[in-house]
Amino acid sequence: MAKILVVDDEIGIRELLSEILADEGHEVLVAENAGAARRHREAQRPDLVLLDIWMPDTDGISLLKEWAASGQLTMPVVMMSGHGTIETAIEATRIGALDYLEKPIALQRLIATVKRALRNQDAPPATVLSLAAIGRSAALVDVKRRLQQLAQSVAPLLLRGEPGMRADLFARFACGPGAPFVTGDTLGSEPPADLLARASGGVLFLADLGKFGRNERRNAMFALDRAPAAKVRIVSYASLEPKALVAQHEFEPELANRLSELSLRLPPLREFAEDVPDLASLMLAQLVESRTCPPRKFSTSALNALRHRPWAGNIAELEWAVKNMAMSGLDEELQLADVERVFAGDAAPAPSVDLPLDGPYREARDAFERLYFERLLEQEHGSMSRVADRSGLERTHLYRKLKALGVSLGRREDG
Repeated sequence: MAKILVVDDEIGIRELLSEILADEGHEVLVAENAGAARRHREAQRPDLVLLDIWMPDTDGISLLKEWAASGQLTMPVVMMSGHGTIETAIEATRIGALDYLEKPIALQRLIATVKRALRNQDAPPATVLSLAAIGRSAALVDVKRRLQQLAQSVAPLLLRGEPGMRADLFARFACGPGAPFVTGDTLGSEPPADLLARASGGVLFLADLGKFGRNERRNAMFALDRAPAAKVRIVSYASLEPKALVAQHEFEPELANRLSELSLRLPPLREFAEDVPDLASLMLAQLVESRTCPPRKFSTSALNALRHRPWAGNIAELEWAVKNMAMSGLDEELQLADVERVFAGDAAPAPSVDLPLDGPYREARDAFERLYFERLLEQEHGSMSRVADRSGLERTHLYRKLKALGVSLGRREDG
């Protein structure tokens, strides 16, 4: 017997589904709106949720996003709607819904969907980090929309960005809902035909092309040749331009060109700093849900401090910081002092920042200057006056320099 939560603003639908599911031997909880659904989720921890999309207080898609963003989407959710569209169904499954039922719901379809969802519930809750339910900043919203548009193509896609970007989080948007997403971490040792077989109908993701050796490059070419027949989309990531891969990492020009048939730049974390609080909260909630750490939550002051950090190491550095605070914090609520402690000089070393020392002089210079000014801004708590004094630059020139380098000023303290 499973505990099933039915969320629908129509009393007739709630009563009908309750009767059918009770006859199948399940315990049924009902909620007439999102507020009641939140309370049942907290108090009862249902095994399955049947969630209506159109509700008066908060629509079902928004509630699904809320659960996903807070790490509470640990149970299968099946969406329901009498006015559904394919686009709505796709959006729901991207966020984390297991399936979609269109009203009026056929009896056999309902029973079959519930059985499948509960079989899925038997597996441990997924703790894979996702950006699907996050997007306050224009930069993140824009890149997600572009990735979803690019998902309509089957051409190889190259994602480019700074080290530490966790490009796999973005690459998943190029994968259809429910389709396999296979990482090519074993491309140098595992037969590429096996990887293609596992990725059939989905995406084979090749991370960090700059680290590819001869075997990986040879197998990547094999995968490109056979991907169309295997119905596999090749998505890859590099922190360098294709020409730099050829010049600095012995990439064959044909391979670099084929992998970058389509290309998209990923914004560094500092460009979507508005999303850092949500992203950090989701990382922490997943650690708690997986019982990696005791119950934890961030205070407002801690989240504000995280938002205004420069994040030279991008998403990987944020993950490192959240895990360290979660594991070493003494109280349930993590405070500003916990953020400062983790980043103090005597704390565990922060992730290293790769400078493109093998690249063109201009790229190396810009990378160094960006790191230099981000460090000064961090040390001086955003005070442009003190940064100008320490760097020896006139403030107008300093502003222009930071803008040209793409350094986020965040909160300024000019006292």
